[in-house]
Amino acid sequence: MTTSGTAVFNLDVSDLIEESFERCGQELRTGYELKTARRSLNLLTVEWSNRGINLWTIEQGVISLVQGQATYNLPTDTIDLLDMIVRNGTAQNQTDININRISVSTYATIPNKNATGRPIQVWINRQITPQINVWPTPDGDQYSFVYWRLRRIQDASGSTQTMDIPFRFLNCLVAGLAYYLSMKLPVDPGRRGELKMDYEEQLQMAQDEDREKAPIRLVPRVMR
Repeated sequence: MTTSGTAVFNLDVSDLIEESFERCGQELRTGYELKTARRSLNLLTVEWSNRGINLWTIEQGVISLVQGQATYNLPTDTIDLLDMIVRNGTAQNQTDININRISVSTYATIPNKNATGRPIQVWINRQITPQINVWPTPDGDQYSFVYWRLRRIQDASGSTQTMDIPFRFLNCLVAGLAYYLSMKLPVDPGRRGELKMDYEEQLQMAQDEDREKAPIRLVPRVMR
């Protein structure tokens, strides 16, 4: 008995939608059904952005800080920043130093926002076009703001494309889309409840696997 020798199975958008319709006990027939299902698919990935950290969407970025400039734009598809440092120098002479994230309330109470020096604090302004505000304002051009961000999952814009997800989330994505479609299709309420339960189970299973596997060491701190 031989195996295929390959491990490349994936589903394009049209296959994902067709499988989801079948789980609803329906059949994909019209172009409008394909369009409305693709819209639901994009809304589903938006939901995942609110559910927690999706490891495959973590990306590193660098912003070169400019002397006297406190505010900088982040990529528009940024959801949030996870970690960040200020880098001083380059190559063998570079030094990475932690920068503390502060809230808008803390940033607002800084008496002199134009003070200059090495930035030690950052307020992340999560607007439609997200920005960072560093403090103190850089006193030179030798600093870089290095960050690890969560980005949005890429859109399902074409039927022959594959989704911007790892294979581990394929079944979860189909289950979620089937549940979303069941709220728009003539599906028995009992079946809709089963689809929701299956979606939540598949999502929990996928999220439990999609996590850091590094050991965590907790050290108690004794206060005197």
